[in-house]
Amino acid sequence: MVSFSEVEAARARVRSYIPSSPCAHSEAFSAQFGCKLYLKLENMLRTGSFKERGACNKLLQLSDDEKKRGIIAASAGNHAQAVALYAAMFGIDSKIVMPEGTPLVKISRTRGFGGRVVLHGTNFDAAFAHAMELAEAEGRIFIHPFDDPAIIAGQGTVGLELLEQNPYIDTVVVPIGGGGLASGIAIAIKETNPKVRVIGVEAEVLAGMTASMVQREVVELPAATTICDGIAVRRVGDLAFATLSHYLDDVVTVSEEEVASAILVLLEQEKMVVEGAAAATIAALTAGKIENVEGRRVCAIISGGNIDVNVIARIIERGLAASGRIYRLDLQLADTPGALAQVLSKIAQLRANVLEIHHNRTFADGAPLGMTNVELKLETRGVEHIEELRAEMKATGYRILDHL
Repeated sequence: MVSFSEVEAARARVRSYIPSSPCAHSEAFSAQFGCKLYLKLENMLRTGSFKERGACNKLLQLSDDEKKRGIIAASAGNHAQAVALYAAMFGIDSKIVMPEGTPLVKISRTRGFGGRVVLHGTNFDAAFAHAMELAEAEGRIFIHPFDDPAIIAGQGTVGLELLEQNPYIDTVVVPIGGGGLASGIAIAIKETNPKVRVIGVEAEVLAGMTASMVQREVVELPAATTICDGIAVRRVGDLAFATLSHYLDDVVTVSEEEVASAILVLLEQEKMVVEGAAAATIAALTAGKIENVEGRRVCAIISGGNIDVNVIARIIERGLAASGRIYRLDLQLADTPGALAQVLSKIAQLRANVLEIHHNRTFADGAPLGMTNVELKLETRGVEHIEELRAEMKATGYRILDHL
C-alpha cells in the first residue's frame, strides 16, 4: 500500500503547482442534514477536477530518460486533461487515447492543454487496451488513471489539505470509481486521525468496491451506463482495493435518480455546476444513505465539475422529475369535443402547469373505440402535489394509465 510519508511527499512536491481547493461551509446543507457540512471543491482547480493532483505528482517523479520517451494515457475526460496539462507544463510529449464517442468539448480541452489525442474504440476499455499497445510499441510511459502509487499519493493531498483547513472534521464522504481518490484521502485522513470516518460512495449500477468487499477480492463488473461517468469504472484498482479494505469505514451506493436530484440541488442551492461523480456524495447524504451525521462535522468531496453542456439539460430534467417538479400524466378519455379542455381546466384548478401535450388517437394502445390516450407533461410542486393531482383526477373519473 501507499504510505502516509508518500502522501506527505506528494503534498510538498505539488503544492507549488496546484493551489489548495476551497473547503466551503454550506449553511443550507448543514441545516438540511443537521450537521456542519463542508464542501471540498476540487471542481475549482484549473482542469476542473482532482485528477491533476495525481498526474502532477506522477510526472514530477519521472526520470529524464522517461520524460524523453514521452507518456501516454487513456481517458474519456478528467485524467486526459490533467495529464495533458502537466505534460505540456513539464515539456513532456503526451499522447492521450480517448474513445471515439468522447464529447467534442473534452477532446478540444485535452488538445488545448497540449495533449495529442488519438480516438480509438467505442468505450474506455478499448481505448485503455489501445493505449497499452501504443505504450509498448512506442516505448512511452503509461500513466494509469488510478492504480499507481504516485497517482494515489497525489490524490491523497486532498485529505491533507482538508485537515489543514478543517482539523476538527469527523466524517469524510468521497466518491469511488477506480478508487485512487478514495485511497489517497483514506491514507491521509486515517493515518493522521483514525477516529475520522471515511465513507465511500459508488454508482449503484457500477458498485465495484461494494462487490469486491463482499467477495473479498477484486471483482470486474459488466459494463453499464451511468450519470456518474467520472466513476464509471468496471473494476476497482488492486492497490485501491487493498487500501480501502484496510481504511474504509463504509461504502454506500446511489441511484441515477438520486444523483440527478443532487446535481439539481447543487445547481439551485449552491449555485454550483458539478459532474455526476461529484454529486454522488451529496446524493448519498440527501438520500439518508450515511448514518450518524447529525451533530457532526462532515465534508463531502466535490471531485469535479466537468459535465457536458449537452447533458446538463437532460440531467436537470431528470432531477426535476425525481424531485416531483416535473410529472408525466397519462390519461384515457373520451374522444369527443371539449374532453381535453375539461382535463386542462381541472389541471389548472389543481395549480399544475402544462408543459407538453401528446394526443394519441391512432396508436392509443388498449383504448377502445371512441376513447383516446393523452400524455401530459406537467410542472408540479413536489411529490405531495403529484399525489393530490392523481387523487383528484381519479375522483373525477379519469383513468390514469401510468404506473407511479
